[in-house]
Amino acid sequence: MKSSVFYISSLFISILIFAKCQTKTASNSEPNFQFQTQSIDGMIWIEGGSFYMGTNENDAYTVERPAVKREVNGFWMDETEVTNTQFAKFVEETGYITLAERLVDWEEMKLQLPPGTPKPSDEDLQPGSLVFSPPSHPVSTRENDISQWWKWVTGANWKHPEGPESNLKGKENHPVVHIAFEDAEAYAQWAGKRLPTEVEWEYAAKAGREHQRYAWGTELRPNGTFMANTFQGVFPHENRTEDGFQGTSPVKSFPSNDFGLYDMIGNVWELTSDWYDAIQFNRIAGNAPPLDSAINKCYNPQNPFALEKVIKGGSFLCADDYCINYRPSARQGHAYDSGTSNVGFRCVK
Repeated sequence: MKSSVFYISSLFISILIFAKCQTKTASNSEPNFQFQTQSIDGMIWIEGGSFYMGTNENDAYTVERPAVKREVNGFWMDETEVTNTQFAKFVEETGYITLAERLVDWEEMKLQLPPGTPKPSDEDLQPGSLVFSPPSHPVSTRENDISQWWKWVTGANWKHPEGPESNLKGKENHPVVHIAFEDAEAYAQWAGKRLPTEVEWEYAAKAGREHQRYAWGTELRPNGTFMANTFQGVFPHENRTEDGFQGTSPVKSFPSNDFGLYDMIGNVWELTSDWYDAIQFNRIAGNAPPLDSAINKCYNPQNPFALEKVIKGGSFLCADDYCINYRPSARQGHAYDSGTSNVGFRCVK
């Protein structure tokens, strides 16, 4: 891969470098939670309350620990991720053009790259986005060389998710992807809504199961049932699609959680309104000093120059042998000015 393309990919992929999967434990006991839900115009009312955000599990990533008590006010949340059909209506009515459809702004990009990074060629600054492109053979994931399975594709955007020759035929009810933060924010404002905070998102995803590993209980596949769109096989080259899907799936393809929300786990990562801080829960717990936002809005030692928003929920690329981000407490940073083929969003109000 050319160095200039690598710089673009390094920026746009942000912290989509997944950690090595760890051994998981399972239990056969699952409490049965029952909640009264209200639904209006595709939104579910989430009653406010307190809960433990994050986790104390050893079999989780350090950015999720320790669990901290948080309070949440009531809010409405979309039942599903925003779909291609919904986003198309927004674009039709407003004429909005997403970031992936615009020329890359080098002056903005270089602020998030190491000083002295050379400017890419004009060819490499053409509109496009990052697309998951699995290799045809096994590759080592130990060094997290993501260029082996992520490619910058000129012409990839929400209308052409795999590149300029692709389209949305048959994917009308799939979640929209290749959406940057400002694209999602523009849609939310048009719809009279907003993006959820990380606290709101996780509270809604856990749906009363705050001390359970998954959004639906303690087992990844209770009674052998697939509960979310994730990756089965050997990442990244062999997806056995045992859950029925190679990439994204139509919303509501899997059971809802106890609040009546669909795809809170898997399918696509979901944007939140919060800036990413890798040790946020340690700060809340008093184990680390407050973040000096005057220096940087974010803190990510793995990606110190990037400005990132928190994404939640994992995606169709979360694999048993590579990552364990198919859990409500999972969190990552994602460059605010980019989209990829596995990141979408839903709204609240």
